[in-house]
Parts: sequence; C-alpha cells; structure tokens
Amino acid sequence: MGSVFAQKISLSEAVQLAMERNFQIQISNKQLEIAQKNNKWSEAGLFPTVTLDATLNNLIQDNRNNPFTFTPGLVLQQSQTPSMNINWNIFSGFLVRMNKARLEQLEAQSRGNAMLLIENTVFDVIKTYYTAVLQREKLSLLQELLDFSRERVRLYEIRKDFGAANSLEILQFQNQYLTDSMNLIMQQISYENSMRNLSLLLNFELDTLIEPKDPLTFVLPLIDTDVFRKQLLTNNRNIQNQYINLSLAETQTKIQQSFLYPTLALQAGYQYSRNSFREIENDLFNASLSIPNYFAGVTFRYNLYNNWKNKRAVEVAKIQEEISRLNIEDVKRGVKNQGETWLRLYQMRNDLVSLSTQNTDYAQKAYDLALERFNFGSINSIDLMTIRNQYIQAQITHLDNQFNRIEAFYELYRLGGYLGMEYVQ
Repeated sequence: MGSVFAQKISLSEAVQLAMERNFQIQISNKQLEIAQKNNKWSEAGLFPTVTLDATLNNLIQDNRNNPFTFTPGLVLQQSQTPSMNINWNIFSGFLVRMNKARLEQLEAQSRGNAMLLIENTVFDVIKTYYTAVLQREKLSLLQELLDFSRERVRLYEIRKDFGAANSLEILQFQNQYLTDSMNLIMQQISYENSMRNLSLLLNFELDTLIEPKDPLTFVLPLIDTDVFRKQLLTNNRNIQNQYINLSLAETQTKIQQSFLYPTLALQAGYQYSRNSFREIENDLFNASLSIPNYFAGVTFRYNLYNNWKNKRAVEVAKIQEEISRLNIEDVKRGVKNQGETWLRLYQMRNDLVSLSTQNTDYAQKAYDLALERFNFGSINSIDLMTIRNQYIQAQITHLDNQFNRIEAFYELYRLGGYLGMEYVQ
C-alpha cells in the first residue's frame, strides 16, 4: 500500500466514528437542533408582541415670498415621536394551540429522520466493515495457497536436479504458482478498495485506510420469528415516520379549521409627540409643544364570505390526511414483505453456512489425503491441482456464506428498529 497509512479498528469503534464524523449525521443533528429551538410557545404565537419606535423629522419651510403667512422667513420645524405598541391575539380559533402541536410534531419528525439516517448509516458501516473482513480473509487464504505453491515449485526444481521429477509436474506447479500470484494481486486490490470504502464512509483522509480487526466468524443471536413479526410494524422507523406525517396532516386540518372561527385581538400603546418651530434667520420666533397619547382597543374580526376559500382549504387538508393514511398502509405492506423475505433469507443462509462448514471440512480432508497420496506417487499433479482447486472454492464459498448470513441478520436488525434502539440506549 506504499505510503498509505492503515488504522486497525473494531466494528464498535467504526460505528462510533461514523456517529461522530459522518457529515450527513452532523447535518441531521443540526436540523434537529433547529426544530428543538423552534418548538416554543412564543414561536406558536401565545405571547403578546411589544415594539418600540422612534421617529425624528426635520422640515424647512421657506416663507420669504409668502405675504399671507404669520411666520415669514425660513422656518425650521422639528418633531420627535417615540412610541411603544403592544399587540396580543387573545383568541384566534385555537390556532396557537395547533401551531404548538405542529412544532412538536416537526421536532418529532426531525428526530425520526435523524434516527432513520443513523440506522442506515450504522447498517452501511456494518456491511462495509464486514465486506473488508471478507476480503481480508480471502486474501489470507490466497496468501497461504501462494506460499504453498512457491514451496512446491522450489521443492520440485530441487528434485528435478536430482532426476526425481519430470518437466510436466514442474510446469504444472509453476503454472499454478503464477495463477496464485495473479489471484493474490487482484485480491489485494479488492481488499484495499474495501478498506478505502470504509475510510470514506467514516470520513477519513484519502491516505488513511481503515483496516478491520474483528473476525468474520462469530455467534449470531437467534431471532424469534413470531416476536419479530409482532414488533416489526411497531419498531420500524419508516412506519413510525409515516405516523408522524399523518399527525402533521391532521394538525394541518385543524389549523385550516381554525380560520373558520372569529378572532379577537388587543392593541395598546403609548406615543409621545414633541414639535418645535424656529425661524432660522430670526431667533425671536421660537415655539414648541408636547402631546402624550395613550391608546387601547380590541379588534373583533369574523370572515363572513371569501368565496369559500377556507372551506376548500379544510377539504384539501382532509384529503392530505387520507393520502397519509394510504402511505402508511403502503409502507406497512412493503415492510412486511421485506421482513418475510429477509427472514427466509436468514434461515436459508444459516443452513448454507452449516452445509458449507461441513463441505469445507470434507474438502480439507480430501485435499490432505490427496497431498499424501501425491507424495507417495498414487496420483499425478493434475489430480492434485483439481482437488486443490475444489478445496479453495469450498473455502471461498464458506466465507461468502458467512458474510451473507451476517448481512441478512443486520438487515433484519435494521428493519426491526433494533439498531436505532441500541443507539439510543
């Protein structure tokens, strides 16, 4: 790998790094933070608003050519008007309460989207991590085979010097050695690419490869299919998010209905006006006055007729509710189908791992026996290579079956919402 730095980590460390370094998770956390800050009664419109204004005006009036004025000359008029206004919606058809409910649901929606992203990211990390483990195990297997082929070539070249081996056998082993060398090089590339994909997922620099240190073989817990089916529709994050969308649609209907009610608003305030008049060229003319004003009022408003616009808005909102309910049923059906598919795949892949374990044991014994017979001259090199290739294929198939079983298990784990629950815990 040249100057590329490799860092060994476990699966749990990889997941933790993804939670800390993944850009999309950081973005979703910021979006959740925004929703939490907006979820306040003040944002919903419960409290009154108070504004403070101040106005300063200057006006110069030229009356030098105006014979009908009592203030000839240049007159400077100045006015200062500070004011404070209070506005409070006393009643707006329960709109404030519905706005607060909507803000709570938007926060829940942001949290649900964040949890869904976390689940998918954790699953991607697990799958990418074990892909790297799979490629590493295959690389180790091919390295052992190459070492064996190299040793065989060296041994038979020595035997050839003493006339104890023929050219065909040497050519056969040399051909196998070159084939193993090419396979190892290709597998090395696959392994490095898998580590690079893991590094990219964890947001590391390009010159840092993440090397897995966990094994591919470990005991997976049993899955109770009956319990899984019962909890699937309750814990699945996609379904939970659809229910939040339905709640938002129901709240939107109530918001539209609130516009059918009358509204009552309070306005109050204080205004102080100060005006001054002064002739610029004659200081003898100078006058000023101050006027404080206090006001308070109540506004009652009821929309008698607006071409049934509010009524149509309520009807449209109810249709959106029906759409949300249909989406829930559609997602439920899809999740059920996915659950059954992956349950069947997990059971099948468990059986395949059991069968490939036995097949690997038999292939190992057959290869050891063939190697022993070859050393005694009972079989030729071609027969040995055939049995050897069968042994290699059995090992590779067993590794693939182990990876596929892990993938099915964590897919079920994700569908059942357990990845998200473990993250919360």
